Amino acid sequence: MNEKKFLTAIEPANREAVLALKEKDVNAYKALIKELKVIWVNRCRVWRGGSAIQSEDKPIKAWRARELGWKDKPGFVAVVARVEKGSRKRRQFSGGRKPSKAYSYTNQDKSKQTMAEERVNRKFPNCEVLGSYWLWEDGQYKYYEVILVDPNNPHVKNDKEINWVCDAMQRGRVYRGLTPSAKKSRGLRTRGKGSEKAR
Repeated sequence: MNEKKFLTAIEPANREAVLALKEKDVNAYKALIKELKVIWVNRCRVWRGGSAIQSEDKPIKAWRARELGWKDKPGFVAVVARVEKGSRKRRQFSGGRKPSKAYSYTNQDKSKQTMAEERVNRKFPNCEVLGSYWLWEDGQYKYYEVILVDPNNPHVKNDKEINWVCDAMQRGRVYRGLTPSAKKSRGLRTRGKGSEKAR
């Protein structure tokens, strides 16, 4: 049983107390993990049965959303996006000589997380993506929670901490690789000596 997978539902400030319980009372710790497993499995069943992009009233991992700039006010949207695992089917061409392997599948140059952000932004074209984070995964899908903000909302325009997203330079930022996950794949996490070939 992958315990870390289920412990992601607990805020990091409280996670240390749960891990301390493992040393004191093993049976109580196992019972807690079992409850968390039931919660996550039930959530996954709902996400699997619904559409690939589902909006939520509030973020499931609120502490992680606040790190990306989420605020509990109008203009902010939390969305759960589902992306299929594995390689992508290559477009089949007609005519010409085919290679022996035929190369039916190909790997994208972008991560599944970035693909989820782009799909969400296409469904919410009036919003901009602040960022996203891993939520859950099963044998077939990966689930990400994407945080969006509406730059035209007056609550956002009057907030000095977040109104930078109202600038025209931020328009379509998810398609130009300006989100945290896209910057990681572009090799912008490391700079200086030793990172010459990261980009």
